[in-house]
Amino acid sequence: MSKILIIVLILLVLVVGVIWKTRQPNAKTGSYEKITAEAAFSMMQEQQDLVIVDVRTPGEYADGHIQGAINVPLQSIEAGDLSLIPDTGQTLLVYCRSGSRSASASKALARQGYTAVYDFGGIINWPYGTVR
Repeated sequence: MSKILIIVLILLVLVVGVIWKTRQPNAKTGSYEKITAEAAFSMMQEQQDLVIVDVRTPGEYADGHIQGAINVPLQSIEAGDLSLIPDTGQTLLVYCRSGSRSASASKALARQGYTAVYDFGGIINWPYGTVR
């Protein structure tokens, strides 16, 4: 009887350990926050060391983008091609056309360890002008 009890206790400790380990946050996982275009514009005015990331296609980017933005298409982000934004601690302001791709890109960036990601949706809601 005592051997069975010892085996059950060992198994219980192992199961609890596995459950505890799987519930620990992954240190590599960052986070992102959804903000308004107005909040993003304020951040652009106040902070010098941030990157504006346009996740649309190169063609969409060429048709007009926010001044100072770099083009890193969603497909590149999902594939892990992040050579243009190597600093995972740098503040990133992410946008697309309507807000769908920017949300996907922001989630992907957070999963890849970026810790200061702000999704401000689509350029269609950007009231401040664009450049070509």
